[in-house]
Amino acid sequence: MGGNQTSVTEFFLVGFPLSPRMQLLLFGLFSVFYAFTLLGNGVILGLISLDSKLHTPMYFFLSQLATVDIAYACNTVPQMLVNLLSPAQPISFAGCLTQTFLFLIFAHTECFLLVAMSYDRYVAICLPLRYSTIMTWRVCVILLVSCWTVGFLLALVQMVLLLLLPFCGPQKVNHFFCETLAILKLACADTHLNKVVVLAAGVLVLVGPVSAIVVSYGHILHAVLKIQSAEGRQKAFSTCSSHLCVVGLFYGTAMIMYVGPQREDSQEQKKYLLLFHSLFNPMLNPLIYSLRNREVSAALRRRLKRGDLCETL
Repeated sequence: MGGNQTSVTEFFLVGFPLSPRMQLLLFGLFSVFYAFTLLGNGVILGLISLDSKLHTPMYFFLSQLATVDIAYACNTVPQMLVNLLSPAQPISFAGCLTQTFLFLIFAHTECFLLVAMSYDRYVAICLPLRYSTIMTWRVCVILLVSCWTVGFLLALVQMVLLLLLPFCGPQKVNHFFCETLAILKLACADTHLNKVVVLAAGVLVLVGPVSAIVVSYGHILHAVLKIQSAEGRQKAFSTCSSHLCVVGLFYGTAMIMYVGPQREDSQEQKKYLLLFHSLFNPMLNPLIYSLRNREVSAALRRRLKRGDLCETL
């Protein structure tokens, strides 16, 4: 891995260059957001596991999305909180690259998981009579394993190329966590291949899935408009609106960061955009699904009356 050329043993995350008072304020605010992220996604997982009415492919994928969101937030937010409280704290070279690797795995997996969820909605609305025969539990598990496998392999390729680079200084990462492009700027070698691979991976996990989702929802919209009753159309739209909100938030910010033009003057803005992507998206997802989904809201009310959700959490 080019270890004989790598003299750097630790990195320093620049984070957000703010006054100590503002950093303390953000620490408290982001800690609350982080707690809500864990609580909200934990509630979604608890509801789906406890309520038999939610034991369907749609909620199976939603539970996996909640799992990825928890892992996604746990990988980046704690380090950011530490830096806000103690900006001079270093992160080891191995720890930094491990964080990068995990971030890539979770981000890629979520990209493909959202595609699987859109396919589930397509089958449910466009092929309702064949839904139970198409979306079997075996198919759901295969789709889930495929999402994680492809996400892991894409992350592994980028990580191997990153490990082959020598790092001999500087040690300051201009980000609040060990983000791929920020790490590449510190390498003491040509990183053109790495940047091409990052762009190619971005196109593969962002443009490809977005195109597939657009096609799915094109068919869904066509099918919904053919429904005669207004109540039927509203019910069909309600099952898709939550997923569309999450898709818009997730892919919108990700495509700006990794598929758009990489200009030096926009790096600081993209750092704040990735903050939204890493902290707010995982927190908003359970709110979107619980507030806009009648079945989840009803399951939550049932469990709160019985009190077993609180015991589980």
